[in-house]
Amino acid sequence: MRVALEFAYNGKKHHGFARQPNVVTIEEKIIKALIKHGLIEDIIESKFRYASRTDKGVSAFCNVIAFNTRSFKKNVLKNLSFEYEDIVFYSAKEVELEFNPRYARQRIYRYYLPKCCLDIESLITTAAMFTGKHDFSNFARVESNKDPVRTINNIVFTDDGNFICVDFSAQTFLWHQIRRIISSILRIKTGKLERDQIKNALSKPNKRVDFGLAPAEPLILKDIIYNFDFEYNENLLHRLNELEQKIIKNLDISSVKLPKS
Repeated sequence: MRVALEFAYNGKKHHGFARQPNVVTIEEKIIKALIKHGLIEDIIESKFRYASRTDKGVSAFCNVIAFNTRSFKKNVLKNLSFEYEDIVFYSAKEVELEFNPRYARQRIYRYYLPKCCLDIESLITTAAMFTGKHDFSNFARVESNKDPVRTINNIVFTDDGNFICVDFSAQTFLWHQIRRIISSILRIKTGKLERDQIKNALSKPNKRVDFGLAPAEPLILKDIIYNFDFEYNENLLHRLNELEQKIIKNLDISSVKLPKS
């Protein structure tokens, strides 16, 4: 049987999602828990896969893993539910043996901005230049085996009372893509950048420019969408809500550079 799990985590005290030598990561902790509870023997045999990797300090309200297991599906969440305070598994789904969570229909990332000195209408105008299909070579850290062309379906700004929330929707993103876009948008607000410079950087990707990198912590992996629905454990959703509120409450956005009023 192959099982897919949705989970959330606080990335603040972790060196990112993906395993790295000599540091604590989310993936490392998850694999240890799966082996500890006998859900898998090793990552190769179980064909362990994940949907998205996040940078150091970045949290998630939803990420997805999948693995083959001999355990009953109902036992998977039961065994993992209270393993860690900073990782909460809250839904499961039996999936096809070929299922790879990386091939999602949509990913939604949220970036939190402080409300002070920001004009949402101006931000929307600038952000609109990044929607659609573009070569994002100048707005990402492009790995050698990756195509820099991506399509951002939508960028939505909302005021939640405490922050300006910026939601980015796309099937896939490049490394640092959102943080570099945010940096560019804020540089326009500070007068350090003109919109024409962004247009040129998008239309002429071979002419390399660097508009900076926004801090990692205000970035959250908010949701991942597939062509099926997960089966939620109602008893665990309160733990998910508690973790989300804790992440937002302790969010450090002091390093986000804003224009002076």
